[in-house]
This record gives sequence, C-alpha cells and structure tokens, in this order.
Amino acid sequence: MTQRNIRVFVADDIPPWVMDRLGSQFRLTTHLAFDHDTRAIISGSDSSGNRTIDAGLLDRFPALEVIVGFGTGYDRIDVEVAWKRGITVTNTPNVHAEDVADFTVGLLITTLRQMPAADAFVRRGLWSSRPYPLLGESLQGKKVGIVGMGAIGKALARRLAAFNVDISYHGRNPQPNLPFLYHSSILSIARDVDILVLAIPGGPSTEKLVDASVLNAVGENGYLVNVSRGSVVCEASLLVALSSGSIKGAGLDVFAHEPAINPAFFSLENVVLQPHVASATTRTREAMWQLVIDNLISWADRSEAITPVQPTLVTQNFNSTVERMISQRG
Repeated sequence: MTQRNIRVFVADDIPPWVMDRLGSQFRLTTHLAFDHDTRAIISGSDSSGNRTIDAGLLDRFPALEVIVGFGTGYDRIDVEVAWKRGITVTNTPNVHAEDVADFTVGLLITTLRQMPAADAFVRRGLWSSRPYPLLGESLQGKKVGIVGMGAIGKALARRLAAFNVDISYHGRNPQPNLPFLYHSSILSIARDVDILVLAIPGGPSTEKLVDASVLNAVGENGYLVNVSRGSVVCEASLLVALSSGSIKGAGLDVFAHEPAINPAFFSLENVVLQPHVASATTRTREAMWQLVIDNLISWADRSEAITPVQPTLVTQNFNSTVERMISQRG
C-alpha cells in the first residue's frame, strides 16, 4: 500500500506546515468516527485540551497500527492498551534535551537568586528609594542531585559542571561511564543535596515519587526544580513544604493539572512558576514535529518507526519507588 492510500487520524491541532507536508503523502482526517481504514494516529503533546488516546478511542480504529506522538512524554496515550493490541507508539525524545537543559540552568539560577522578586522591585519604582535587600543565594559550591540521567539529565550535568557544583544522580540503574555519585534511592539523594532537579518521565511508575518524605529530606535549606511532569510531585505536600519553610524554595515548569494551576502557588514568594516552556524554542519544536513526520514516513515505508516507545520505559518502576514503599510500611 502506498503512503497516499494510508488514512491517518490527526487527533490534535498540529502546525499548518506539518499538516501540509503530511497531507501531500497521506490521507489525513480530523473527523473522529468508527473507521476500518485508519491505520495511524498523530497525537499532540500532553498539554491540556489535547485528546486522550485510550481504549475507548482505539476501539474506533480496529485497523490501527501506529500512534505517532509529539513530545517526550506520552501521558495521554494508554501505551499498555496499545501494545496489547499490537499498536506501535512513538515519541520525540532527545531532540529537545539541549534547550531543556539550558532552561533548567536558567530556572535554577532564577530560583536561587530570586530574580522575579528583583524584577518586581525595579518595576514598582522602589530602587530609587532604597537598595534591594540581600536575598539571593549562590550556586557556587552547591550539591545538585539530578533525578533521571537520560539525555536531559546528561546535558544538564555538562552545564552544571562549569558552575563549581557537586553533581550526583538517581535513576533506574547506575551508569558506570558517568563521573558522578549514584544514589540508589530518591530519599538518599534528597538527603545528600542542596538542590534536587527532576528530569524523569511521568506515568504510573513515577507518580508522586516526590512526596512529603522526600521534601522533608531535601530540608529547610534545600530547593526543588521540576522540569519533568507535574505528576511526579505530590503538589499538596509541596505547597505545605513551601508555605511552612520546610524547603527553602522551588522552580516549577510543570504542574499536576496544567494549565489549571493551584492558586495557592500564586501567593508564595519562594517559588518561580513557568508555563511548561522548557522546550519551547522555535528550533526545538520544529525538530520535534519533523521527528513526528519522519516517524510516520519510516513506519509507512519500512514498517519500522525511528523512535518507538520501549515497554521497559513504562513498565519498569524505579527501584527507589519500591524501596520507599517498603520503608514507609516498615
């Protein structure tokens, strides 16, 4: 079957240039109906408003063979159901790692130096009447723990190495080629560092991985930076920690229910809030959409996607999650 005869359901809004490029090669439809001909779905990011690809939706497409996803995360795609039906799921990893790492360093420094507060001080015209108070905290000499040492974690570590910080990491397994201290549990790394940076996938295996016990381990002089998924953190516990001072501050690019952020965050002065924009550069977003195009074409031409999601990425929990559950029961 030629590409031109392959019917593709476009589940979410996609850029016009992507629609044009694929429209010349595939039969694209945005109409959701029971369809025996559709063999592929294009799914947008995990942003609010995009369609959830679950069992009910998949029932409408009995001939479906591939779900081509935009973004590293795939929280809106029920990958387990898809795999059971023999459907390939793809995402767009790695191409955004450098920009996300740049952003993470910026968010980290912004949080420590309290730049939003300084900006507001100038805008309110207060600088002419009094000096700005000494509030900023130096990054120099800090101990930074990276949770998730994938492409983003490694890119972040390369950048942080220039800031005279002590780097350690936690993930599913140690990586012997890395010159950083490995922690086998998230509680261990949280106790040991000044700044805990989250760069791990979302999903059931990491849901609320950072709970009250982890935040208490970070401590009253510690900071949390999250550029992964809002689901990774128990927001109720984080709000308590920030308002009580049991952690010193946080820099957040992601939230549990985006864009409906809990308004309790807005009154806190020790947190920097961003609208999930770590990868939001023109360069990166174009590269991610190009990978969507390439994945679909590769599947159509060779029955093999370029970046299929591997089952182990979803079904294998972090060892630390199990350890934490055991310790809590004990």
